[in-house]
Amino acid sequence: MKAIFIAYNQAYNEEITTLLEECGQRGFTKWEDIGGRGSLDGEPHLGNHAWPTQNHAVLTMVEDEKVEDIMDRLRRKDLANHDLGLKAYAWNIETYLK
Repeated sequence: MKAIFIAYNQAYNEEITTLLEECGQRGFTKWEDIGGRGSLDGEPHLGNHAWPTQNHAVLTMVEDEKVEDIMDRLRRKDLANHDLGLKAYAWNIETYLK
């Protein structure tokens, strides 16, 4: 099992949850209206007068066999609209409750 954390521009709001559903991933936790700034490029998303856009984020626990498909779809979405901002990270989950 892996955890995937996805931080993205609010413009992607429904696209990200739709992408997860298309991959057969039902469960997730979502945060809306959060600030952030990319580590390499892109504009800050801080929800203030100078930088009015904001980010959303999703954390989802994924079976190992789904991870590559989800990450590949996210990668393609970011490449198609890189200026919007989308980051995704996956890491191992060692223990969890069902």
